[in-house]
Amino acid sequence: MLSTLAMLLGGLLVVAGTVIALFGGLFVIFVPQLIIGGLFLMIGLAIERWRYKSIAHAAPDPRWKDTGERFVDPETGVLTAVYFDAASGERHYLAANPK
Repeated sequence: MLSTLAMLLGGLLVVAGTVIALFGGLFVIFVPQLIIGGLFLMIGLAIERWRYKSIAHAAPDPRWKDTGERFVDPETGVLTAVYFDAASGERHYLAANPK
């Protein structure tokens, strides 16, 4: 919810900067700050959504090794298990099955 509102705010900043640039006026000095700030906000949120994926509920790949780490995901409240892929160095987060 918050990231959606921040994305909308970034879009509004870019639109406001574009409108001010087109029509000029007293506030034309703020155009670079509005457009660049809005773009930074939108690009940062897009990277965050791409980078931080939700927890998968699938079975682990056989190449992944269980690290023994368990934690409760603060966003979803799901008990999460951490797996390590030695070939790529990636960490994978899967919903842990309660034992």
